Amino acid sequence: MAMSADAQSRSLIPARDHAELARIVALLERPSFAIKVADLVGRPFTRAMGMLPKATNRPMTRVLEAAIVKCLKVAIDSLDGTPALPPSRWLPRLTTGVTGGVGGFFGALALPVELPLTTMLMLQSIADIARHHGEDLQRIEARLACLEVFALGDRRSGKRADIGYYATRSALVQLTSSVAALAVQRQTVDTASPVVMRMVGEIAGRFGLALSERAAAAAVPIAGGVSAALINVLFMSHFQQIAEGHFTVRRLERHYGAAPVQSLYRSIAAGRGAERGGG
Repeated sequence: MAMSADAQSRSLIPARDHAELARIVALLERPSFAIKVADLVGRPFTRAMGMLPKATNRPMTRVLEAAIVKCLKVAIDSLDGTPALPPSRWLPRLTTGVTGGVGGFFGALALPVELPLTTMLMLQSIADIARHHGEDLQRIEARLACLEVFALGDRRSGKRADIGYYATRSALVQLTSSVAALAVQRQTVDTASPVVMRMVGEIAGRFGLALSERAAAAAVPIAGGVSAALINVLFMSHFQQIAEGHFTVRRLERHYGAAPVQSLYRSIAAGRGAERGGG
């Protein structure tokens, strides 16, 4: 009798890595403690901002897209691919907390400066985690995988939490592959090209949902400083967790093949969903 794809995956992947993948499914398929707390802290600010005209959100979108474009340029040109010590978790959190606090003190006026800086600090931490899991950051594809983390990070109830890791990742693959091919062909990236703008828009759209509380908190001068600092620390923690999950999955895929890992991942995720539904 032929084995099912799930049974074949379980036989191929040893118990140790099976257990690790189960841990990663828990990281990637449920809202993290950090994002829950950030949502709670930022909710009053978000409600207040929700009373304003929608046109007030457009500058935030432009700032966020500019931040993603800047990260894309860095990812294409200069992410360090040399071996490094195990990635620090607390130093990046402290640094983004300080930048958020300083930016929040000045309110929304500081957002065009502070948000790109914070996003860049997040990218550097994500790249450290990628390198720790064996990613070759000399490769364009690996660098763009770091940017994918921003789009994978929205895991809050009632928003996009129902869209799983592989579904979100699949939606990005065609875009990142096209941008990677463009970068290899031209040795640079034209940020005004349609494919690049589509990728930037996709990442900014998903990342922006996660940052809505952060931007709203920063809109209130002085009072927003403390909230923005706290939310920055929480978001850094959250995206470090997403990066840990993303690059663990990619490491297992390199070792066992993409199909067996994806099959087992989906099986574990389905089991977790059944357990929650039955609870």
